[in-house]
Amino acid sequence: MVPATRRDGTPAVLKIGMPHMEAEQEAEGLQFWDGDACVHLLEWDSSSNAMLLERCEPGTPLFSLPEEEQDEIIANMLKRLWRTPPANKFRRLSALVEYWRQETLAAANAWTDPGLVKAGLETMQQLADNAEREVLLVTDLHAGNVLRAQREPWLMIDPKPFVGDAAYDSIQHLFNCESRLLSDPLGMISRISTLLRIDAERVRLWLFARAAAEPRIDWSNWKLQLARRLAP
Repeated sequence: MVPATRRDGTPAVLKIGMPHMEAEQEAEGLQFWDGDACVHLLEWDSSSNAMLLERCEPGTPLFSLPEEEQDEIIANMLKRLWRTPPANKFRRLSALVEYWRQETLAAANAWTDPGLVKAGLETMQQLADNAEREVLLVTDLHAGNVLRAQREPWLMIDPKPFVGDAAYDSIQHLFNCESRLLSDPLGMISRISTLLRIDAERVRLWLFARAAAEPRIDWSNWKLQLARRLAP
């Protein structure tokens, strides 16, 4: 991403993304949300994967604030962003879950707790196929992807849109609060579920499933410790 200026002098950002399965529909997602709690998509060339985006100024990331304040801002943004999209326009969350499942299975020789990983994979599939409420998800909303701006106090960038269970969208923020999450996982689940008005049990199950089974390089990292504490 590099700063840019439009012909009329409007500050912008030029983003040319590397092709990536998770971010494949970023531009369509920004078009759908149309600047509500997120940056405006000003122009887009799908052939080169280039987007001209509204510039956030001063652009300070949300992680500059204490995590308890981040919780409230993230929750308020998600409640605004969660909407039902047009039918068949966006991929389903089950497609992302299957993509991750294949990556995780390919690394089976590196698993340090096969039983836990298998339970996580099974739980992830069950949750993806059995959502209580389906909306267009950001899937990667955390304090590094929320920037201070002028049009609104904070704007979301870098969405990875999929349609699925609203409870899923709380997980990335929780993962980005590692110390607090490890010290009191159930307390954090209760807090974010209350702020978002969603089912705490589904948040716990998504957190367990991803901690146990999402793809990673190090299969002995802190997420497995967390998964053991949250295992059904």
